[in-house]
Amino acid sequence: MAVEAAARWPAWRGRLRERAGAATPADGYGAGTYILVNAASGPLDDSALEAMRVAGARYGLPVEESAASDIPAYRPLDNDRALRAVFLPQERFLDARRWLRTLDAVLRALPNVHHTGSGRLHARGTAYELTSQEGRFRASRVVVAAGAWSGALLDRVDPELPVLPVVAAEGTAVALRPTGPVPPVVLRTPNRAYACGLHAVPQADGTWYLGASAAPVLRPGDAPTAGALRFLLDAGLGQLHHGLTGARIDRVHHGNRPVGLDGHPLLGNAGRPGLWVATGTHRDGLHASTLIAQELATEILHGTPSPWLAPWQPGRKPIADRSAADAIGEAAAHHAALAAESRMRPPLTGDWPGLLTDAYLQLMEQTYARMPDGYVLPPELAPLAYEHGPALAELVRSHLDRLAADREGPGRQGSDALRDGGA
Repeated sequence: MAVEAAARWPAWRGRLRERAGAATPADGYGAGTYILVNAASGPLDDSALEAMRVAGARYGLPVEESAASDIPAYRPLDNDRALRAVFLPQERFLDARRWLRTLDAVLRALPNVHHTGSGRLHARGTAYELTSQEGRFRASRVVVAAGAWSGALLDRVDPELPVLPVVAAEGTAVALRPTGPVPPVVLRTPNRAYACGLHAVPQADGTWYLGASAAPVLRPGDAPTAGALRFLLDAGLGQLHHGLTGARIDRVHHGNRPVGLDGHPLLGNAGRPGLWVATGTHRDGLHASTLIAQELATEILHGTPSPWLAPWQPGRKPIADRSAADAIGEAAAHHAALAAESRMRPPLTGDWPGLLTDAYLQLMEQTYARMPDGYVLPPELAPLAYEHGPALAELVRSHLDRLAADREGPGRQGSDALRDGGA
């Protein structure tokens, strides 16, 4: 799905920029990504790099070995320097904030699009009505694509919908304005330490986007934390470019990535006529938006089921794409990588490193044992489980209970009950 979405980007971007017309901003679109494997992590990085090689060979995408000395604007501290590096020449990037401005311009150019502020979404039978300060808007079809807030909105519209819950991965990033030019490529590490890897992306305004932290939470957060900023700046200056100490902080970004409870997206009908969902894409939403937008629109307007969306129906049991033992091992590896990247140094007496490894594994075994039977927690959500285990377990049980009741009881699609929720 990710490969197909990437292939659609050039034509998709071109069409939308043409429709936006004179309002189209420069969006920093380019290609080329360096993946850095350094000693500020653990063996998980090697596994990630091998997975890239396998995927590249499978889909015919180049994965090229690179000397660290060939990487532009790469000046790490000596003890954080890359041990290995690869270059992905076809891996594209763009300035996400400029792209959102392009999308807004496209929507403003359409004669049948109304922009409203927040309001209340009502459901009566198969009809939907949005009430806001701008007025009332009625439609037979609604798409809930509210990111990490989608689940709460759906619960208020119809609390009995058996839609897979969505939690959030709260993240922080910064835009740095360096004293020198920004390289026209992306520098990044593999996904690790429960996060998306350290990455520096050139922006259209000459800044460097440095991201990103990741903290799984039950509900979206509203502001960056001091710990996230400290970790991000320390990692960026040490692992990518120590000369960034003189860079100006142009902007601090904060957001909440929507994560399906099984780690997969929710794309399709929500279990009521005319009610559709597009969320849960975690860190892949922007990348996959080319495919999701086109496939979902075709399915809604023409009733043509999409093979791309079929696996991600919102009203499903949590997908288990690995065994509990494999998930526990991977979560423990992420925990060890987090400790390494945070510069944790164990005592060098006895077998402290081994004892810590065993402790991480024991923590994960206990964490996974507290989850309901049949639910395999995605490793990237492990911190949510060991910090808020009872609440997460109850969220899973509630979904499984609603799913069972929906499949055993009579259909609710003809209900005339009025339900409403904030939109």
